[in-house]
Amino acid sequence: MNPMNFTTEVEAANALQADYQKLTAEIRKKIYGQDEIIKKVLISIFSNGHCLLVGVPGLAKTLLVNTISQVLDLNYQRIQFTPDLMPSDIIGTEILNNERKFTFIKGPLFANILLADEINRTPPKTQSALLEAMQEQMVTVNGKSYQIKKPFFVLATQNPIEQEGTYPLPEAQLDRFMFSIYLDYPKIEDELAIVENTTSGKEIVLDKIMSADQILYYQKLIQKVPINRNVLEYAVHLAAKTRPNTEHSHKMANEYVNWGAGPRASQYLVIGAKTNALLSGKYSPDIEDVKEVAVSILRHRIIKNYKAEAEGISIEDIIQELLK
Repeated sequence: MNPMNFTTEVEAANALQADYQKLTAEIRKKIYGQDEIIKKVLISIFSNGHCLLVGVPGLAKTLLVNTISQVLDLNYQRIQFTPDLMPSDIIGTEILNNERKFTFIKGPLFANILLADEINRTPPKTQSALLEAMQEQMVTVNGKSYQIKKPFFVLATQNPIEQEGTYPLPEAQLDRFMFSIYLDYPKIEDELAIVENTTSGKEIVLDKIMSADQILYYQKLIQKVPINRNVLEYAVHLAAKTRPNTEHSHKMANEYVNWGAGPRASQYLVIGAKTNALLSGKYSPDIEDVKEVAVSILRHRIIKNYKAEAEGISIEDIIQELLK
């Protein structure tokens, strides 16, 4: 179906919700009990943002991304980050061809969905090559620029347990990710389903639900979604509350936060709320939609201080106070 055939934007919004239901049903054939996570990743794709997945090994972070790329008709690449990976290993490199001219061989970065596995294992030089591409959606090699085809969506995974020999992403660079999503161990009933289905030799074939053009169309549609002034103000004030010792700061921020969320957080709160509303079958976001995406958007943008550490107060605790 050509995504451009809708007569009205309401019809297009209904189609997006129907497609989202299909996507979720298809992904669930392989991923059990991670509905919240699947929803966040899809919100991030439709909002044209990137995602950081944080969790211990073996929680199917890679499988999740792989499965999502199978149901979306997109070019998928995976980069396993290691301490000896160079920027040219991900961007690509110029080589001398038979005619003694330089030709550019594209690296794995040139994909629609890129899985950056264990991004904290690679040195800052290589991290920044990826982060620049995420921001600019292009790559510059020897003064020549190469566009990355849209949609371009980076899912980076970070493993929180081994800190030896890793290079955690600096806070300023974390800001480029729309969402920071924490994966936890599965519930027992989900783990039973996972183990039963993965050890019985069942072959699961997934259908492709959505093309690149459709995704780009829906991304534009979401930007056009109207938002009430009070919801817009709620989102912007929520981000402002996290900034300590400023005009709109919350007392929790003044007491426990070193650094709050910047304007990017406000932008993502609004676009995330719009996407959440459409995926839930509404035509305009309300304050609940902002609250639903708030934790994953603010979590990696707030830096807590020593007092918070000493009193055992988590960033999630602080955000929950701000949402009250």
